[in-house]
Amino acid sequence: MNRDEKNILRFDTLTEAHRAFGLTPPKHPLISVIKAAPSWSELNLPQGHVLGFYKISYKPKLGGKLKYGQGYYDFDEGGLLFAQPGQIIGVSEHEGAVCSEYTLLIHPDFFLGYTLAKKITQYGFFSYATNEALHLSDQERDTIISIFKIMEDELNTRLDDFSHDVVISQIELLLTYANRFYKRQFITRKVVHHDLLQKLEDLLRDYFNNENSSSKGIPTVQYLADSLNLSPSYLSDMLRTLTGQNAQQHIHDKLIEKAKEKLSTTTLSISEVAYALGFEHPQSFSKLFKMKTNRSPIEFRRSFN
Repeated sequence: MNRDEKNILRFDTLTEAHRAFGLTPPKHPLISVIKAAPSWSELNLPQGHVLGFYKISYKPKLGGKLKYGQGYYDFDEGGLLFAQPGQIIGVSEHEGAVCSEYTLLIHPDFFLGYTLAKKITQYGFFSYATNEALHLSDQERDTIISIFKIMEDELNTRLDDFSHDVVISQIELLLTYANRFYKRQFITRKVVHHDLLQKLEDLLRDYFNNENSSSKGIPTVQYLADSLNLSPSYLSDMLRTLTGQNAQQHIHDKLIEKAKEKLSTTTLSISEVAYALGFEHPQSFSKLFKMKTNRSPIEFRRSFN
C-alpha cells in the first residue's frame, strides 16, 4: 500500500461517517440528512476518503470556478456536489475549508425495490469531478434547500410506514432538478464550452496528424478528458449539448474524416489505413466506416477513381 492509499479513509456505513464527523448516529441506518456538517479540513483527518454510499452536498461557497481561468456565467454563491459509492472525494478546494449547509448520505440498499435503484446510476453528474460542481442561482438554491428540508423533517420527526416512499420521491425530485440545472449550466457556459470544443478539435487534429494513433491506438475518451482537465462524463455531456453527440461518437467522426482523407489521397491499402488510424484489426475499421458512411472503404475509394 502506497502513502496515498494509507491516507484514504473508507466509510462503508453511515454510522462510521457520522462518528468521524462527531455527529450522533443516524436515525435511519441507510439514509441521513446532515445540517451544517463541519468541513473535512476542520476535522484534522486524512485528506481523501471513500464512501460506500451516495453523497449529495450543498455548499454555500464554491471555489473552483477559476480552475481554467475562464469567465463562467455562473453564480457566485453555492452549489451542489455529487459523489457515488467508491469515489475518492475530499481532495479538492471544494471539499476544503467551507462546510456544507446540507449533506445527504444514501446507502444503495435504501433504493432496493424502487426503480431509482437503477435510475440513479444513469445520472452522469455523480461521476463528475468536483471542479464540475453544479452552481446554483438564488432561485435554484431555494428549490434545492426546500427539498433537503422536507427530507430532514421526514427523517427526524415522523418516521413511519410512508416515510420511505416520501423520501424516495424527494430524492427523485432533487435529482430531476439537478439534471435540469446542469443543462442550464451547459447553456450558460456556452462561450467557455465552445472554447473547450476548439481545444478538443485541436487535440484530435494534432493526434492524428502526428500519427500518434499508429503507435498509441485510437484516442480514448479518458485521454481526451484528462488532456482537457475534465471528467469523461462531463466531457460527453458537454459535447452532447453542443453537438448532439457524446465524446465517443465525436472521436469516431474524426476517425472517419481522417480515414476519408487517407483513402482519397494516398495509395495505402485498407489494412494500412486501419493500422495508421490505430485499429488493431482492419475488420473493425471497415465495420465502423460502413456504419458511419453506408459504404465500405473500398467502395468509398472507388468513387474517387
